[in-house]
Amino acid sequence: MYLNVATSLELAKTAATLSVPAGVTAGVFPNTLAFTGVHDVLHTTPWRLGAQNVAWVPQGAYTGAISALLFRDAGAEFALVGHSERRYIFGEDSVSTAKKLAACWTAGLTPILCIGETAEDLEVDKRQYRLKQQLQDALKEWTGAQPLLVAYEPVWAISTNKPCTPADAEAIASWLQGFMNETWERTVPVLYGGSVNPQNIAAYWGSPSLSGVLVGSHSIRAAELTQLMQEIK
Repeated sequence: MYLNVATSLELAKTAATLSVPAGVTAGVFPNTLAFTGVHDVLHTTPWRLGAQNVAWVPQGAYTGAISALLFRDAGAEFALVGHSERRYIFGEDSVSTAKKLAACWTAGLTPILCIGETAEDLEVDKRQYRLKQQLQDALKEWTGAQPLLVAYEPVWAISTNKPCTPADAEAIASWLQGFMNETWERTVPVLYGGSVNPQNIAAYWGSPSLSGVLVGSHSIRAAELTQLMQEIK
C-alpha cells in the first residue's frame, strides 16, 4: 500500500523498459485498485502479474473480498498466500491459509506460500519448528501435483530491516528443500524475502538452494527496480 494508481502505473512503465534475462520469471504484485491498469501496461511484456492476497471463496455475499478467480480473470498468474503481514497484522491463521491455497489452485493461479519465523522463535531455537508447522498446516491437502512456490521471509528481518545473511538463507532453503522432499516427495522452488535490496540481491541470487527473491519496499521506486534487474544474471 505504498503506491497509488498513478504511481503504480508509472512504475509499471519503468518495468516495461527493463530487460528480463532469459530463463528468469519476473513478476509484480500491484495493489488491487491499480491491478488492471498495470496489467494493461505490462501484458505484452515478459512481466507476469500476481495478487497480494485472495479470498478463499470464488463468489458470493462477501463484501470487500476479491477471489482468486476474479484475479485470474483480470490477468493474474500468481498470488501471495500467508504473507507475514497477513499473518501477524491481520491475524490470518493456518486454516485460512490452507483455504486460500486451494482457492488458487482451483482458479488456476500459482500460489507463493510465505513462511517465516519471528525474533521470539529464534531466541528459543524454534525456527525449524515454526517453519515446519507453517508448511504442514498449510499443505495438509496438497498432493504435490499442484503448482507451488515457497517464500522464506523471516519476520525479524522485515521488522528490523536487517536481512538474513546469504549463508543463513541458503542453509534454511536447503533444509526446506530436504524437508519437503522427505514429506511430500516434491522439489519446490524456494524464494528468499526479507529486506532484499539492490546491494544484496546478487548474493541471494547466486545461492544454490534459492530459486529467486521476493522483494518488498525496495522494488517500489523506479531507480531501485532498475538496479535490482541489473544485478540479476
